[in-house]
Amino acid sequence: MRSKRFGWNIFIRALLVFSTLFLASLSLVKEWYLLEVIVIPVIIFQFYDYYNYHKKAQSEIEQFVESVHYRDFSRYFDVKRAPSELQPFRTSFNEINSTFKVISKEKETQYLHLKTILEIVDTGILSYEIETGEILWMNESFKNLLQIPYLKTIRSLEKRNPALYAEVIDLEPGSNVVSSIAKDNSNYKILLSATTFQNEEKKYKLIAFQNINEALDETESQAWQKLLSVMTHEIMNSVAPISSLAETLKNRIQETVAQPDNSTEALNDIEMGISTIKKRSEGLLKFTETYRSLSKITKANMTKVMLIDLFEHVQQLMQPTLEKKKINLEIVLRDPFLTLEADSSLIEQVLINLLLNAIDAVKDVEQPKVTISADTAINGKTTIKISDNGVGIKQEILDKIFIPFFSTKKTGSGIGLSLCKQVMMLHKGNIQVQSIDGEGTVFSLIF
Repeated sequence: MRSKRFGWNIFIRALLVFSTLFLASLSLVKEWYLLEVIVIPVIIFQFYDYYNYHKKAQSEIEQFVESVHYRDFSRYFDVKRAPSELQPFRTSFNEINSTFKVISKEKETQYLHLKTILEIVDTGILSYEIETGEILWMNESFKNLLQIPYLKTIRSLEKRNPALYAEVIDLEPGSNVVSSIAKDNSNYKILLSATTFQNEEKKYKLIAFQNINEALDETESQAWQKLLSVMTHEIMNSVAPISSLAETLKNRIQETVAQPDNSTEALNDIEMGISTIKKRSEGLLKFTETYRSLSKITKANMTKVMLIDLFEHVQQLMQPTLEKKKINLEIVLRDPFLTLEADSSLIEQVLINLLLNAIDAVKDVEQPKVTISADTAINGKTTIKISDNGVGIKQEILDKIFIPFFSTKKTGSGIGLSLCKQVMMLHKGNIQVQSIDGEGTVFSLIF
């Protein structure tokens, strides 16, 4: 409405100027000189009024643009004292200023809210401009974690912690890396996560520093508790019978000394008891030797491996066992040229361990079937799956199957799946299991 009013003001002024010029021209042609003398000052006044009107409007606009430029949205344009032709301008400017003021207040509230959140979280936050290295933001958690009061540029971090600086610079957006820092004469593990964002033409990098020392300690403590629980159980299963048998042999020897006539039979019993103790002691030695094997694998010799060749080799090794137990082994490989950067001998051992478990799981099934498959997901991760239609694994023990020495088999050592997990960790991968009791199990090797 106000813009229409402004337009009408201009239109009316232009129409009056045109009319006056027409009258002046007519009076000049008709030689009405007296009228010409009267019209000419009117024309001059109209041009002055038209120029002055636009000058005032321009001045009002310049003041408004200046307030916007300096974000002075508190400025108020007096409407009542303004000339009637400028009142629409000032009213519009005041409304625009009020809108900007609301938007600015909302943004300031959001900024303070976000700033408060970033200050109270335990995760350290550091943001800097990639090109210049200038620090945009660093919260108190970051300062406390690294004991750094102030950083002007990211390069200032190099003087305080060169290793951490190199990891921050090399860290790709969307990736994570675990690093160590020294604090209070102790080493702490921190997880670095990176992302980038762009504001106008400037590009920034944001790094999150999360202290995972307590989480790792808790996880390690739980792992040790589970390991010690299983080891205690296994050792007690061996030591208790040995102790009981030793006590029996001691009593038998005392009886033999007291009654030498029954020495032949007693010696046979003693010999058999000692043989039993020897056999069980050898079992304990084998148990400890198996435990030592967990720490033998420390490095993987990575080469490019054709999965079709790996699968066929494993199939040839296992074929006699499969034929003897009448188990159908199916290999599913959509891409016959699919390759993998891995240690072929270690991955082959993992596949053999998992196949042996699958064979044991399907031994009582009417139509036993084991499948080995491989594919590459959209995210580029290659996954090998070993699935069976066996008895499955009960849900209450699924979280224990990778614990060293834990086994549901009477003759199992409980070391196979632990070694499988260690091999996958060496490949910077993971092993996962899905199982339905009574229907089957799927082990996934994710690289």
